[in-house]
Amino acid sequence: MCPSPSNTEGDLFGGPEIDPGAPLAARMRPRTLAEFYGQSHLLGPDQPLGKLVEQGRLHSMLFWGPPGTGKTTLARLLATEAGANWLSLSAVLGGVKEVRSAIDQARDAQQRGKRTVLFIDEIHRFNKAQQDAFLPHVEAGTVTLIGATTENPSFEVNNALLSRLRVYVLKALDDGALSDIVDQALADADRGLGQASLQLSDDGRRLLLAAADGDARRALNLLDLAAQLTAPGGTISAETIRDVAAERMRAFDNKGEQFYDQISVLHKAVRGSAPDAALYWLCRMLDGGCDPLYIARRLVRMATEDIGNADPRALQMTLAAWDTYHRLGSPEGELALAQAVLYLACVPKSNAVYTAYKAARSHVSETGSYPVPERFRNAVTGLMKDLGYGDGYRYAHDEVDAYAAGEHYFPDELPEQHYYQPAPRGLEQRIAEHLARLRAADRG
Repeated sequence: MCPSPSNTEGDLFGGPEIDPGAPLAARMRPRTLAEFYGQSHLLGPDQPLGKLVEQGRLHSMLFWGPPGTGKTTLARLLATEAGANWLSLSAVLGGVKEVRSAIDQARDAQQRGKRTVLFIDEIHRFNKAQQDAFLPHVEAGTVTLIGATTENPSFEVNNALLSRLRVYVLKALDDGALSDIVDQALADADRGLGQASLQLSDDGRRLLLAAADGDARRALNLLDLAAQLTAPGGTISAETIRDVAAERMRAFDNKGEQFYDQISVLHKAVRGSAPDAALYWLCRMLDGGCDPLYIARRLVRMATEDIGNADPRALQMTLAAWDTYHRLGSPEGELALAQAVLYLACVPKSNAVYTAYKAARSHVSETGSYPVPERFRNAVTGLMKDLGYGDGYRYAHDEVDAYAAGEHYFPDELPEQHYYQPAPRGLEQRIAEHLARLRAADRG
């Protein structure tokens, strides 16, 4: 990203010039919107940001998207197109002093009739008080604030500030956009690798795009490393790309937005009886560095919430997988997790236990603390016997079919409740038939 110096008055962490010795990804930053690839859903002629550029307007906004999708680049290019002064801060490095300095510079520019774009990278890292500090300056028009974040702004940005920013979602770059960026770097003799006349093999390109995983910065950094291992005028091979990308992990962001999205889709794939999709998401999470024991705990939850008594073996299977991973560790123990995932996805489903538990908890919270009927109390002392504890209790094993038909086990003040409604699938179908026979005996 090398915006025109005429449209850039200052940057708190360095000027707009790019060091010729900088990494390829830094040298290849787009200088104009024509060089910007991807995000066509925002920049097309009839799309929101495309219309802003056509009209020469600008408003405060927030860019939310994965790393390497062009958030900083796009913000700077929009400022350039609008002819605005550019100031940038990183929430990782900046504090109160830097914020005050930026606002002072913006006021000076405003007095000269110049508009200022204040770009805040990683804005979610500012605390509530720091985020609130921007509100009056955004309201007064001292700055046009553009924030960038990889985290869900619904959780990480204050509502007061969020209400004053329009959120634009940037997407991971598709292979077409990444391929165009790579071609540009290979061809550009001034900023890219064009002087070395390097080529990229077809297999190498496929591996590079897969390793980049939608991240333009990662694609260019890997290409840069591969070029350093290839003779000038040569062809970058798949083997070279494989070497430089050996330790790459796919996008995951442990405990962040992608973490919860992926465990959510794994759970839903199991619930939806989609074993292949469930196995895919399991492998994605393991590949991304997720703690396998966290997945093991979630599998136990799936066994009780989504399968329950339709197949009680599901709970045994998940507990065994958890124990197996404890004993074997990675990678051997991960196979037990895969076995459990496939079993959970394939067996009959029922949320009857989960639904019954929620209904019972809700009922308990809404009713009084009724006493246990005396007939069900244990008479462990003489006083308790004198008080009638245990009188009238019917021992089920002495009854016909070992069932005390008509007995009421709820508090006497409560009518009979039926929280548990077995699903007509798996073992629960037989459970439902058995309960129906018992209830018929109660009526008799």
